[in-house]
Amino acid sequence: MRSKILTAATAALLLTTAGCSTLERVVYRPDINQGNYLVATDVSKIHTGMTQQQVAYTLGTPMMSDPFGSNVWYYVFRQEPGHQKVTQQTLTLTFNSSGILTNIDNKPALSKTK
Repeated sequence: MRSKILTAATAALLLTTAGCSTLERVVYRPDINQGNYLVATDVSKIHTGMTQQQVAYTLGTPMMSDPFGSNVWYYVFRQEPGHQKVTQQTLTLTFNSSGILTNIDNKPALSKTK
């Protein structure tokens, strides 16, 4: 009788102390990808002097463009793997008033905690 009570008490103790962290690893969490998937080979094709049409052909339409008309395009890719840290890559392209690419700012993937 004592061994059954001791076994039950040990099992209850293990479930309460390790329940959350262990249970979270068991539960399925899908990978969530949002934004523009940026391939390194496509990003390397972009250079200053290209037109907006050439950039859009190479990378696709931007995730966001500056609503105030300063000709800045933002390509953002956010990836949240199931049980890992969130990463985000941001590519910012600046065009002049003629629609010619003048500046490329490629921020590497940054890890963020959940």
